[in-house]
Amino acid sequence: MTGLFEKTTINGMNLKNRFVRSATYEAMAEPDGTVKDQLCSYMEELSRGEVGLIITGHSHVAREAQAGPRQMGIYSDAMIDGLKRITSVVHENGGVIAVQLGHAGQHGIGKEEYTALGPSDVFEAGAKKASAMTADDIKRTVIAFGDAAERAVKSGFDGTQIHAAHGYLLSQFLSPHYNKRSDSYGGNLENRARLLLEVYKEIRQRVGKSFPVMTKINSEDFLENGITVKETIELAHMLEDRGMDAIEMSGGTFESGKLIPSRVGTSKSEEREVYYRKAAETFKKEIRIPLILVGGFLSFNVVQDVVASGLADYVALSRPLIREPNLISRWADGDRTKAACISCNKCFSTLSKKEALHCVIEKKKNEKKIVSDSL
Repeated sequence: MTGLFEKTTINGMNLKNRFVRSATYEAMAEPDGTVKDQLCSYMEELSRGEVGLIITGHSHVAREAQAGPRQMGIYSDAMIDGLKRITSVVHENGGVIAVQLGHAGQHGIGKEEYTALGPSDVFEAGAKKASAMTADDIKRTVIAFGDAAERAVKSGFDGTQIHAAHGYLLSQFLSPHYNKRSDSYGGNLENRARLLLEVYKEIRQRVGKSFPVMTKINSEDFLENGITVKETIELAHMLEDRGMDAIEMSGGTFESGKLIPSRVGTSKSEEREVYYRKAAETFKKEIRIPLILVGGFLSFNVVQDVVASGLADYVALSRPLIREPNLISRWADGDRTKAACISCNKCFSTLSKKEALHCVIEKKKNEKKIVSDSL
């Protein structure tokens, strides 16, 4: 039986267990994306919590690629010293960390000097929100991902993950919901996957065969005319054939209604904790490279079954680790009670208030305790 706490490797990256911290936007960097103390402390806390593999929040590979304020960047060599601080503190605690490389595409937060770009023009209320990428834009973006991957190696990261999910740039190109192009980057899946495959090829050429490169993709978009499970499996075959080291499967976009990547509400049954079970079952029947599965996990026996049954090779968590950074060490020590997270998504509401990522409920609980202890 495959165990949650057994040691494994992904292309030479040694992991102490099968738990992954799924990339989560922390909003703990400087306005320009440079690492600051708060982000280092947060990663240190995760590494002390015995997470097998920490994946950073999506790090923008170019200025126009920024998805949100105070998002960590990796678009300049000037950022390497700060990034080294993160990898050093994680390694000092026996942790392993990969950086997620991302581009917001049409969802770029946009400044006057940086126009939001996407596969196709986007208009809102009669105003142009994003411009379709030209051939030069595409070439520049591919190079930006490659440059960022080189910085990841120089910064001491143990691997990289290409963010091609959740309706950001590479996901936009993959999805016919967003991609209306009529050139070699639009139309059939082979064309829509072209940018992702070019990005992967560029990264692999830069970092070599022995450096772990992973990607995160949607099982499906849950949008009208979005990418389907069938196409996702075809895409996984393309990635596997080209040497991708692992795939993380998620689903949905932030326009997918109740089926957004971080669904609201604690699952009423343990079976419903596994958001993308059917897609994962299809994946494991056809694809040989490791599958990291994210989506709704809260119960130890659920994640144990997912790995033991072969539904996935690794399980990834996001919100539960926001509330309990020590969740994995708690489970490893024998306390197998359910994660304290209630999937309320209040943690993400803090970002719009110009606050760093945190669990609102846990913060209030701690503040009450401090007041109580002082009485």
